[in-house]
Amino acid sequence: MLDTAKAMCFVATLNADRARDFYSKTLGLRLVEESPFALVFDSNGTMLRVQRARDLTPASHTAMGWEVINIAEAIRDLVANGVHFMRIDGLPQDELGIWTTPDGSKVAWFRDPDGNILSLTQFA
Repeated sequence: MLDTAKAMCFVATLNADRARDFYSKTLGLRLVEESPFALVFDSNGTMLRVQRARDLTPASHTAMGWEVINIAEAIRDLVANGVHFMRIDGLPQDELGIWTTPDGSKVAWFRDPDGNILSLTQFA
C-alpha cells in the first residue's frame, strides 16, 4: 500500500531558532519552509519536519540517520562544524566514534541540540 509513497522524517524541538541553525548551518540541509508548527528541511529529497514542541523527551534510540559514502570524512566535516559524536558504553568504537557492525557496515551517532539521536551509516 505505501510501497510507492514517499517517506518523511520527524523530530521535535523546543527551540526552533537553535534547531534551524543546527539543521541548516551545521548539517547543511536546505530549509524549505518555516511555520508556527514546524521547520521543514530537504534532506536529499526526503522531507525532514522538525516539529515545534511544548515539551520533549528525546527517544533513547536513533530518531533519524543518513547513509554516507565515506563515514570518516563525514564525521570530520561535522566535527569541524561543532558536532560531538557519542560514545556508547559496551560498544567498541574507534577514535572517531565509529562502530563496525558484524557485516562490516560502519555507524556513528550524535545528538541534535534537543537531544534527538541522529546517525551516520556507511554500508559494507
